[in-house]
Formats: sequence, structure tokens, C-alpha cells
Amino acid sequence: MNNMEKNRVISFLGIAARAGKVVSGDDSTLLELKKGNVHLVIVAEDASDNTKKLFRDKAGYRNIDMVEFGTKAEIGVAIGKSMRAVIGIKDEGFASRLKELIEI
Repeated sequence: MNNMEKNRVISFLGIAARAGKVVSGDDSTLLELKKGNVHLVIVAEDASDNTKKLFRDKAGYRNIDMVEFGTKAEIGVAIGKSMRAVIGIKDEGFASRLKELIEI
């Protein structure tokens, strides 16, 4: 993924966050995932292996896509917060568009 494509994804994450369609952080994302409110899980590429495995397993069990994208710092900046290893997209439309942009 080149820089321009990455910037488009980061910009779109910002739009989703401002629309209130993003849940961030391990605990909050896991809780919303279990409730069935998350349509896409994004885990930072520099997140720990345990975090990646946890969300791969939990999302896979619920048949929800999980993708690794960006760094914790990039994800945090994109959604206007401090560093985040995990975010969940709560809107089907935003999730679908992000899957297209990230090409999964």
C-alpha cells in the first residue's frame, strides 16, 4: 500500500470517528465486538502478537473481518486520540468502504 492509499484510509478513519462510528482501545472494542456492534476490526501492525491473536480469534468466531493496518500512532492520530492498538468500526457502510480502501 503506497502513502497516498494509506492517507486515504487514515482520512476516512477520521471521518468515521467524527461520525461516532468508531470504538477504540482493547477493552471497549472487545466489549462492542461481543455485543455484535462491530463490523470491522482494525489492529495496528505494531500491536503485540497476543493482541493480534486475541482479536483474530474473537472476530473470526463472530465472522467479522479483521485487518492489520498502520501503526498504533497512525491509528491514534487518525481518530484524534492517543496511540491505539485496536479500533472497531460500528457502521456497516463505513466498514465496507474501509475494506475497499484497504483491499481485503
